[in-house]
Amino acid sequence: MEGENQKKRRAPSDQEEDKSVLSTLISQDVGNQAQLLQSLIHCLTLAPLFVKETMSNEHAMRFPIVGSAMLLSLFLLFKFFSKDLVNAVLTCYFFVLGIAALSATLLPSIKRFLPKLWNDELIVWRAPYFHSISVEFTRSQIVASIPGTFFCVWYASQKHWLANNVLGISFCIQGIEMLSLGSFKTGAILLAGLFVYDIFWVFFTPVMVSVAKSFDAPIKLLFPTLDSARPFSMLGLGDIVIPGIFVALALRFDVSRGKKNCYFNSAFFGYTLGLVLTIVVMNWFQAAQPALLYIVPGVVGSVAAHCTWNGEIKPLLAYDESKTTSDSSSDSNVVLDKDDKSDKKGL
Repeated sequence: MEGENQKKRRAPSDQEEDKSVLSTLISQDVGNQAQLLQSLIHCLTLAPLFVKETMSNEHAMRFPIVGSAMLLSLFLLFKFFSKDLVNAVLTCYFFVLGIAALSATLLPSIKRFLPKLWNDELIVWRAPYFHSISVEFTRSQIVASIPGTFFCVWYASQKHWLANNVLGISFCIQGIEMLSLGSFKTGAILLAGLFVYDIFWVFFTPVMVSVAKSFDAPIKLLFPTLDSARPFSMLGLGDIVIPGIFVALALRFDVSRGKKNCYFNSAFFGYTLGLVLTIVVMNWFQAAQPALLYIVPGVVGSVAAHCTWNGEIKPLLAYDESKTTSDSSSDSNVVLDKDDKSDKKGL
C-alpha cells in the first residue's frame, strides 16, 4: 500500500506522479473489462461464469482479521529468520504463481491467433509413478506459459522493476477478475474493515512498512524516480485489487440494468480522486500515508452520492450477483428441458 511502502520522503517529480496514476488506472481498467467480458459471455450463453470466488458478509468481516494475522506472521518471519532465506522461498512461490497469473492473463488474446484444435484439444499428463496425479492442459496454454516463464525468470534473476510490474499487473487483473463481492453491502463491509486495517497498521505500528521493505516479491508496482536517494516510488497491489473489485461490481451493476457505465464511471472517478489525494498528502507532509484512507471514501462516497442523486438507493442495495447467477442458471435449465422435450417429440 502507498503508505506501507514508504517512510518520510521528498516530493517526487510530476513525471513520477503521472506514471503512478496512469499505470494504476490502466491495470484496474483492464481487469474491469476482463470481468465485463465474463458477464457478457454469461448473458449470451446462459452458462455459469468462469471459476470465481464470491464473498459473503461473514467473509468480508473476517478479511481484515485474516489479513492482520498474515501481516504479523510475515513480520515475525523476517524478524526471527534470515531475510535472504525467507525471500528465497517467496521467490520460488511467486515464480510458479507468476507463470500461472501471466499465462491466464495472456491466454484469451493468444487464443485468437491459434488453430481451434490447439484451443480445444486437451492433453493429459500423468505423474510417472503416481498415476492418480494428472494435469490437463491445451497447446494454447503451453504457448501462453512461454512469456510467463520468461518474465518470471527475468524477475527471479535480476529483480528488474519492469518484470516486477508485468507480474504485479497480471496479479491485479486476475484478482479483480476472479473475486466478486456479490453485493454492495458486502463491498461496503469489506472496504470499511480494510479502511480501519490500513490506518492501524500504517499509523500506529511499524509492521506494515517493515514488511513492505523486507518483502522482495512482486506485491507492489515500482515507478522509477529522478531521486538517487529514493530510486523508486511504490504502490501496493492491495490498493488496486481491493477497490478494483468494488469498481468492477459497479460495472456489472450497470450491465445488469442495461445502462451505460454510469456507476462504473462514478466509482472509477472516486478511485482516481482518492489515489491523487494520497499522493498530494504524502508529499505535503513527507510521511507515509495509508492509501485506503483516501481511496475508500472516494470510491464508496462517489457511488453513494450518485445513487442518492438518481434516487436509486434501493435497487443498488438490493443488487445481488448470487441471485442473478442462480436465476440465469435456472433459466438455462428450463431452456435445456424444453429442448429435450422437443427432441423427444421429434423422435
